[in-house]
Amino acid sequence: MGITPSAQHSVMIRVELDAGRPDLVGRLATAIGEVGGDIVALDTVEESRAVVLRELIVNASTEEHAKEVLDAAEGVEGARIVETFDRTFRLHEGGKIEMDPRVELDTLQDLGTAGAQGAARVAQAIARNPDLAFELTMKRNMVAVITDGTAVLGLGDIGAIAGMPVMEGKSMLFKGFADVDSYPICLDTHDPDELIETITAIAPAFGGINLEDIAAPVCFAVEDRLKETLDIPVFHDDQHGTAIVTLAALINACKLTGHRMEDLKVVVNGIGASGVACSKILMDVGVRNIIGCDTRGAIYKGRTENMNFMKEWYAENTNPEGLEGTLGDVIEDATLFLGLSGPGTLPLEFLKRMGEDAIVFAMANPVPEIMPEEAAPYVAVMATGRSDYPNQINNVLAFPGVFRGALDCRARQITEGMKVAAGEAIAEVVSDDELEPDYIIPSVFNEAVAPAVAKKVVEVALAEGVARHAPAHG
Repeated sequence: MGITPSAQHSVMIRVELDAGRPDLVGRLATAIGEVGGDIVALDTVEESRAVVLRELIVNASTEEHAKEVLDAAEGVEGARIVETFDRTFRLHEGGKIEMDPRVELDTLQDLGTAGAQGAARVAQAIARNPDLAFELTMKRNMVAVITDGTAVLGLGDIGAIAGMPVMEGKSMLFKGFADVDSYPICLDTHDPDELIETITAIAPAFGGINLEDIAAPVCFAVEDRLKETLDIPVFHDDQHGTAIVTLAALINACKLTGHRMEDLKVVVNGIGASGVACSKILMDVGVRNIIGCDTRGAIYKGRTENMNFMKEWYAENTNPEGLEGTLGDVIEDATLFLGLSGPGTLPLEFLKRMGEDAIVFAMANPVPEIMPEEAAPYVAVMATGRSDYPNQINNVLAFPGVFRGALDCRARQITEGMKVAAGEAIAEVVSDDELEPDYIIPSVFNEAVAPAVAKKVVEVALAEGVARHAPAHG
C-alpha cells in the first residue's frame, strides 16, 4: 500500500488559467487527483479579463510524487504555472525558532540593572548559593535538546548538523505545549565519552537535558552515566516518551478488552532504544510475559547472534519461557503486538495467530508494520504512530508535561515512578464515557494533557524525594 499524501510533502502552486474557462479549475483538480495529489486549499489570487491567478496547496507522498503533481498541473491545456515551492522547505528558511529578551533595555537605568554591573551582583549571589540559579536565571525553565545526529527520525547517521531542523522542531513543541524554553544543541562526535563530557560541561545552564535521536546502544550508556553524575533530569525521549505514551494507550486498551496487565503476552518487534524502554515500563506495571524480536528473531537467554550489552540484559529479563524462532513463531496467542521496527514487518498471516481481542500498536513511520485497514477485522484495538489514523501514539503527549512538572518542582531526576505516573495521567484524560476502540488516547492538541502529566509528575517527585521545591499546583 502506498504512502498517504501528507503535509510534509506539501507544495504551493500558483497557476494562471485562461479567463472565461470555468472548466479549467475542474480539469486542473482532476489532473492532480489522477496522479494521487491531495488538494487541501484552492484560492483565487487575482482576476483580469484575460487570466485568473489561482493558488493551490497540494499534499504529496514523496518528493518524486510532488514532481508528478507539478507535471500533471503543467500538462493541463490553458493552465500555466507561474510559481511553485516546497512548503516544508519554505517554512524552515532561517530556522523555526528565535530567542527574545524577557526584559526591556530602554534606559541607562535598565542597562545598569540588567547589564554587567547589575548582573555581577546576581552572579556573586549564585556563586555563594548555586540553587539561586533556579530563581535568577533561565535555568528554572530551560531544557537542552541534544543530539549527535546518529538516529535522526529513522534516517540513521546523517550527521549532527542535519539533526538541527528536528531539534528546532522539538523546541517548538516544548514551548507550544507546555511553555518550556529549550535550546537545540547538535554535538559533532560519535564518541560516548565526548558526548558525556560535553553535556556535563554545559549542564549548569539548564534545568533539564532532553537527549534526542542518539542511536542504540550508545544512547543507553550516555543516559545512564549522565543520570549518575548530573543533578538535573536527563531524559532520552526516543526511549521514555515513546514508552510513556505506549503505556497510556495500553492502559485504556486493557480497559476496553478486559485484559489484565499480568496476563498479557506481549511481543515487541524492534529492540532498539524505544523497544527496550517500552518493555521496561510495561514490566514496571506488572506485565510478566514479554518476548522481544529483532531481525534475527526472538531474543532469549543464551542467544549469541547479533547481540549487544542491552540485548544481553533483555535476554536475561524477558521471555520467561525461553521461546526461540521467528516473529511468526512467537506471536502465537499473543495479546499485544508492539511494533517499533519497519514497514510491513507484521504480515497478516502472523496477525491471525494472535489471541482473542488482540491489541496491535504498529508504530513504524510513515508506513507501519501493518496497515490499519488490513488489520481491522482481526484486532480489538489498533494504534499507529501516524496522525491520519485514530489512536496516534505520539511522544508530544508526554515530554512537554514531563519536563513541565520536573522543572516546576526542580527535580534532580526523572524516575521510573514519574514515567509511569505520566502514562497514567495521559490515559486518564480519556474518560470512561469517551473510551472506544478508535479513541484510547487523547489528541496531541488536547490542552488538558500537559497540565495533567505535570501535576502527576510533581506529586511523584515529591513523594520519592527527588524534588527541591513544592510548586503551587503540586
